[in-house]
Amino acid sequence: MQPKIKKGDTVLVLSGKDKGKKSKVLNVFPKELKAIVEKVAVSKRHQRATRTFPGGIIDKLVPVNVSKLMVVCPHCSKPTRLGKKDGFRSCKKCGEIVDKGR
Repeated sequence: MQPKIKKGDTVLVLSGKDKGKKSKVLNVFPKELKAIVEKVAVSKRHQRATRTFPGGIIDKLVPVNVSKLMVVCPHCSKPTRLGKKDGFRSCKKCGEIVDKGR
């Protein structure tokens, strides 16, 4: 099953500690059904110093399951399910095509 979420979409987090946040998708992993979302699911990582990196505690973005995300329509700015219209993804609430401008 392919996720309907794509890179660059604005999504709403449905559950977890970041519930209710709207943010942009940075990367999608379709085989694992996960996505990396900007400023969501941030964890601390202790990084050892290397020649190029000074080391310390860094913030790392962790992938989130796509079932916890819902696409926000750019036209009506409401979280919505996606359907197909003329081969493109469309909003189920307002009927507008979501990704025609890409």
